[in-house]
Amino acid sequence: MKVFSLFNDKAKKGILGRKESLQKIRTAFSNSDKVIWMHAASLGEYEQGLPVLEKLKERLSGHKVLVTFFSPSGYENVVKKKNMADVICYLPFDKKSHITDFVSSMNVDIFFTVKYDYWYNLLQALKRKNVKTYVISALFYERQSFFTSYGKWFVKLLQQNIDWFFHQTDMSFALAKSVGLTRSSVTGDTRFDRVKQLHAQNNHIEFIKNFIGRDKAVVFGSSWQAEEKIAEEVLQGSPYAKLILAPHDLKRVQHLQQIFPGAMLYSEITESTQNFRSRVLIIDSIGLLSRLYSYADIAVVGGGFHSAGLHNILEAATFGVPVIFGNHYRKNPEADELILADGGKSFETAGLAADFVMFLINNEETLGIMSQNARKFISEKPNSTDLIISKILS
Repeated sequence: MKVFSLFNDKAKKGILGRKESLQKIRTAFSNSDKVIWMHAASLGEYEQGLPVLEKLKERLSGHKVLVTFFSPSGYENVVKKKNMADVICYLPFDKKSHITDFVSSMNVDIFFTVKYDYWYNLLQALKRKNVKTYVISALFYERQSFFTSYGKWFVKLLQQNIDWFFHQTDMSFALAKSVGLTRSSVTGDTRFDRVKQLHAQNNHIEFIKNFIGRDKAVVFGSSWQAEEKIAEEVLQGSPYAKLILAPHDLKRVQHLQQIFPGAMLYSEITESTQNFRSRVLIIDSIGLLSRLYSYADIAVVGGGFHSAGLHNILEAATFGVPVIFGNHYRKNPEADELILADGGKSFETAGLAADFVMFLINNEETLGIMSQNARKFISEKPNSTDLIISKILS
């Protein structure tokens, strides 16, 4: 990673940020402070773990809170916003000496990691200090190293160092059990709890309602090249649709302006703006996407047309919005569930996805049915957080 940082800004930020981590916790925590520590690989895992962290802090109000990230994209998104943590920092690289210094510098009471981000020196260091250690929204799948001929060492370390796995799915639970990881239960995906919270909050965004007017709104969330192609086809084929594009990377904004030369930039809209004749709005700032979905009639969520991985489809579904995405989502079991509930659809190509978006725009009945199904899909999920908290504090 140090070599890669010479050519990549994201990696460089991770290297530089880790140099500050130890000092941050030494400054913030005294020996008498009990610490709840959540580790998340990136922003998605942070959002997944946040309901559990909030509930633990509510029940253990005297504890302090540490949140660590591996990825700069997660760290930078959260550290700049209002949050509940006493310290947010990068997790040191999993070198034994670095990890030992880090863990020994505070009094950790509860540690949990989210989904499947396992660092073995870290887990061993926590075990030596008798820290209660958990994995929430755990997700095992067949291609992981645990289920290979050389995976027994990894499994053994998890057996020794994890107190309990809270699984997202029955399949994950069964796979873990098949290799001897039996201290576990199925509690579901905490992201459902998180998006229910999003639905209940104030989701108003200035100017969006004026931009949409009486037309159908299609929100392209965390869009990549394939989703931009869908937007082009929908723009040409559906004259009564308004398109809102929130790109995965803001570096694509200039490219989007070339593809859609008449588009408006959200940052340029002011109180005096009168002309909303453009049919395309480009979101050139971060932090708005989950609220944008509350204005959508249809959502197209990025990442599913290539190996980068599907982005969060639940943030749209919670608002009763049908979700369209690509068919590369092996690590996203909720995508199969949403399709089965007829609240979303996946497609092999951008062209087929665009055709279906235009079909929905022109068919109120089908759009209404899928909207109801998406809303019901979220609302009927159990409260995973309560099940997890009950076990941790028992």
